[in-house]
Amino acid sequence: MKVLGIDPGLRNMGWGVIEVDGPRLRHIGNGVIRSVATEGAGDLGARLSWLFRGLCAVIAEYQPDAAAVEQTFVNKDASGTLKLGQARGIALLAPAEAGIAVGEYAPNAVKKAVVGVGHAGKEQVQHMVRVQLPGVEFDSADAADALAIAICHAHHLQGRSMRVVVAGSRRGAA
Repeated sequence: MKVLGIDPGLRNMGWGVIEVDGPRLRHIGNGVIRSVATEGAGDLGARLSWLFRGLCAVIAEYQPDAAAVEQTFVNKDASGTLKLGQARGIALLAPAEAGIAVGEYAPNAVKKAVVGVGHAGKEQVQHMVRVQLPGVEFDSADAADALAIAICHAHHLQGRSMRVVVAGSRRGAA
């Protein structure tokens, strides 16, 4: 199974694709979609369009089976939070349009899944992503975060499939 992790951002949207084979994880690809700022009132719409097209191209190239997006945290600046929310909408829309189920995770849940601590620093997260995906080279910090989101979702999916197997075996035993 291939899992696409997405770190939403209006200027830089990180993405990372991993392959999950039982307990093994393997790096497939990562990068950043950088929106192009234009002059005038259409700036936000143009950026969102650029992000959407870029993410659709990643999905077409890597053909993921599942996707995950980091939830938005509230900034001090309400306007910035709203704009980030719009970029996050693109991160949810592109996989949904491709028929891919999308998981959503709080930043602390991602850190806890990857590092074991919900308030880990970026350096700790990047180190543990390197440990879990040997030989990985990050395109940027945003791409590293996206890979961490993909790893978190892979762990969640593995845990869910284990619960289904256990629940199914209990029913069969009764």
